[in-house]
Amino acid sequence: MSLFLRCLAPGLLSLVAMSFLHAETDPHSYAQPDKVRVSALALDLDVSFEHHQLAGSAELSLDWRDPTARELVLDTRDLSIEKIEATDKSGKWSAMKFTLDKPDVMLGSALHIALGEQCGKVRIIYKSSPDAFGLQWLDPAQTAGKKQPFMFSQSESINARTWSPLQDTPGVRFTYTARVRTPKALRAAMSADNDPNHALDGDFRFTMPQRIPSYLLAIAIGDLAVKKTGPRTAVYAEPATVELAAKEFEDTETMIQTAEKLYGPYRWGRYDILVLPPSFPFGGMENPRLTFATPTVLVGDKSLVSLVAHELAHSWSGNLVTNAAWRHIWLNEGFTTYVQDRIVEAVYGKQQADEEFIIDANELREEMKDTPDADQRLVPELRGRDPDDGLSDIPYTKGSWFLQWLEAKFGRATFDDFLRGYFDHFAFQSITTDQFVDYLKANLLEKHPGKVSMQQVEAWLHQPGIPADAPLPVSARFVAEDKERDQFLAGKLDARGLQAQQWTTQEWQYFLDRLPPRLASPQMKALDDAYHLTGSHNAEIAFRWYRLAIGSGYQTAYPAMREHMLRIGRRILVVPLYEELAKTPDGKTLAQKVYAEARPGYHPMTRAAVEKALGRN
Repeated sequence: MSLFLRCLAPGLLSLVAMSFLHAETDPHSYAQPDKVRVSALALDLDVSFEHHQLAGSAELSLDWRDPTARELVLDTRDLSIEKIEATDKSGKWSAMKFTLDKPDVMLGSALHIALGEQCGKVRIIYKSSPDAFGLQWLDPAQTAGKKQPFMFSQSESINARTWSPLQDTPGVRFTYTARVRTPKALRAAMSADNDPNHALDGDFRFTMPQRIPSYLLAIAIGDLAVKKTGPRTAVYAEPATVELAAKEFEDTETMIQTAEKLYGPYRWGRYDILVLPPSFPFGGMENPRLTFATPTVLVGDKSLVSLVAHELAHSWSGNLVTNAAWRHIWLNEGFTTYVQDRIVEAVYGKQQADEEFIIDANELREEMKDTPDADQRLVPELRGRDPDDGLSDIPYTKGSWFLQWLEAKFGRATFDDFLRGYFDHFAFQSITTDQFVDYLKANLLEKHPGKVSMQQVEAWLHQPGIPADAPLPVSARFVAEDKERDQFLAGKLDARGLQAQQWTTQEWQYFLDRLPPRLASPQMKALDDAYHLTGSHNAEIAFRWYRLAIGSGYQTAYPAMREHMLRIGRRILVVPLYEELAKTPDGKTLAQKVYAEARPGYHPMTRAAVEKALGRN
């Protein structure tokens, strides 16, 4: 034991020793947090919609770990660095020399700042690129209101570096403040303490007092209205959308209370939701205090609000206890998906929670058919690869399934106590899978011997596939659907004979997912005539129907499918359609035409995914 460790307060000793023991270099960051860590960030930014640019400064407070270090290395990508200053011991600011490495197409450029002494603060004056990968700039015509422009960020996984110089790794956490100057009449919002009554005066200030990793740094600016939904919840959205969103998300406070009963207090103050334009590339993003959400979940019947349960669950798993590097993303997403299911079960019933998991499990099995064994592990090797490669169904569904298996082995009450202790123990820390395993072994396996072996745990974490004893719920409604679907496919039941008029979104998802990839044209027409699936306003149902239409050559659906692909930029709802179209020459030609029209309205992340699907570099 080193002198440094022995000098620590006893309560901190085990945590620091464990951190040293499991220290892991993040291959997706140039930062050197073992030498110096950013402890606080102060942004001062001017927003130019004309130039699609953020310009200003980032002031970093530094916590030095290595007494011999004299250099600060930060992550940047396509930033224009104009000047760097640092404080001396008296607090005086002086210009510093710096260099930018040759850019890597994925990681960007390391920013090296040479320091004569270990200063307390560094200030970088910079501008973002108009093509910053982590920002999307929308013209008024691309918004719901058609009157004002809109901008929003998406920092996960390593895109915060495209709009701020920092240590862009989930292994470093910091507090932040920001001053943001915008065109008047627009509202700025951030993953911080938003004031719904702030005057639209073009000058906004924010504070995030809890320590967060860089990927949770978020900003949005646009014509935003605010509607209160509870004592600590509200919805931010364009005026044309805000009432619908507030009604759809009115159960948010109940969800928070449910999660608190299970896993301890909500530690972030408020939980507001920002509904973005449909070009947002994800379903949701768990930015603390202000979840970003897609409008594709606004279907009027709350059938897709499990997305809110998921992003809220991140307030414990991900935001509170964070993966230290992206290969451990299952610690964020697997735990969150498990907690999501528990919230949905408590608020909307076990049937809905079970059915959503069955759908996810089926999708996971399909994905695994084309996934190499090495990538079926919960902890894959991502060195040299895009960290977004890890954002598959594996960490989400297999990770959640692993926790369900543990719950089944130890009992729900015991497992709930374990999870609550886990969140408390690692609160506001970034950890590795090894740290989780150590905690699991000491606080669950060894306290209840004979129920689960380490060999079984290792199989879940480091072996491909799903263990044979993984629990899977049964849905009576899905069993009945299976019989009807088989009869329909065999020609023994007409489409109108299906008991589908009252089907939920989940039942339609299950039905369409389980159909063969190619149906005969009369079968497609019969289903469409009976249930008007072409042009469905439910994006989850529409996506599945259009995917089936491509496989079946049902061109009647193509005009509505084109509108779907032009209107929505959520990757999971459009990229598979491009992939399916690209399987045939005629389909690929159509896909290229649609993409040429849709591209200006897609987020850079969606563009990259579509271009990959179309075989472009």
